Amino acid sequence: MKETTPRGAAAMLRPVDSLAIPLGPGQPASFLHALSDRDDFEDLQIFGALLLDLYPVFAKKGVRLLSGFFGPAERALRAAGHDVRFIPGDFRRFATIAEQLAPRVMTTAVAPAGPDGRYSLSLHAGATVAALRTCGRDPNRVLIAEVNAGLPRTFGLPPGSDHSLGPDEIDVLVEGDRPPPTLDDPPPTEVEIAIAGHVQKLVPQGATLQTGIGGVPNAVASLLAQGEGDDYGIHSEMFTTGLMRLHQAGKVSNRSKGIYDGHSICTFALGTKALHDWLHENEDVRFLPVDIVNDPSVIQRNRNMIAINGALSVDLFGQVVADTIEGRQHSGIGGHEDFVSGASLESDDRSLVCLPATVRLGDRVISRIQTRLPRGSVVTTPRHQLDLVVTEYGVADLRGLSVDERAEALANIAHPDVRDALRRGEDDVEIP
Repeated sequence: MKETTPRGAAAMLRPVDSLAIPLGPGQPASFLHALSDRDDFEDLQIFGALLLDLYPVFAKKGVRLLSGFFGPAERALRAAGHDVRFIPGDFRRFATIAEQLAPRVMTTAVAPAGPDGRYSLSLHAGATVAALRTCGRDPNRVLIAEVNAGLPRTFGLPPGSDHSLGPDEIDVLVEGDRPPPTLDDPPPTEVEIAIAGHVQKLVPQGATLQTGIGGVPNAVASLLAQGEGDDYGIHSEMFTTGLMRLHQAGKVSNRSKGIYDGHSICTFALGTKALHDWLHENEDVRFLPVDIVNDPSVIQRNRNMIAINGALSVDLFGQVVADTIEGRQHSGIGGHEDFVSGASLESDDRSLVCLPATVRLGDRVISRIQTRLPRGSVVTTPRHQLDLVVTEYGVADLRGLSVDERAEALANIAHPDVRDALRRGEDDVEIP
């Protein structure tokens, strides 16, 4: 293992080269900023997802970003005319995409070495663990690890998933000096609180929970933390500040999940600095690769699995759009379809898709529940996988309903001013 500076590691890339970085919190920030000092790239292809900073390297001539999940940074880079392209694929498939692309250089952020001398992968296991090890074993490829003293040391479940790299697996070690990325925890809106109130009633005692990103999942976690229920388990792609609060309230036992009992399971964590501090050496939370965490057959094995995810729009057939707006990429597929399907395969499990009933587009207020998806829409999750849909106006339980009954149930939770228009089959429904 060679030790160098971020700039020294950046100098190892060739003018024509390929690089892979993990999703979001696994990204080596100092190394990526050091790449920005170079102006000699002719064709540098970088595969990653959910940038958590506006790294100037992606605005450089000759640099192409292939992203599996757009965030604000990707959208800003695209709007500025830089070479940012979306690769369709759910989070589990990032592993096979990385294997197919076989980038010459791979990087990841790690926490300082523990007593065993190994470097924890900290906030991200995701889809890159196996790919990182494959890269490190290949003498023609380079594995760069950036150690960051601000990252928490977290754990996997050895021997199968130890969530760390040994010194013998790393080619180049650099020391980062930038604070780890955090995600603010703003107070929920009135609409989010109303949606969360409906969701809370659907969560039974002892349920195993998955929550996505955003105000509704955090509001749900807060209500559950304050409520009378307890004995919950956690099996979630993302571990959030809200799930930490549920732990701190003494509501999480993980004792009756049916799989991975005794541990909250996730594949990455994103939240506040307080979450990072709480996760440090916390053996209650375990990080596993996404091909395990998001596998519908694994999700199904949890008892009373309740999956809570968002969407941008739903039509009366039950087709869900969760990652595009008017056919233009906005975010990514992530684990949406995996958890919607995996949490609806048992009668005791439920999958909830939550969304506000309306959205403002300029001077117009549009219903998010539409008779038909507009032309050019891209479906994230197909109709046959949909279970429960929740807006601030109520819950549509679609399980076992006919096509006509599903349409009526969805119309009933739309904004009151558009329900009749939906029943009449009108398109492009907006609030009068």
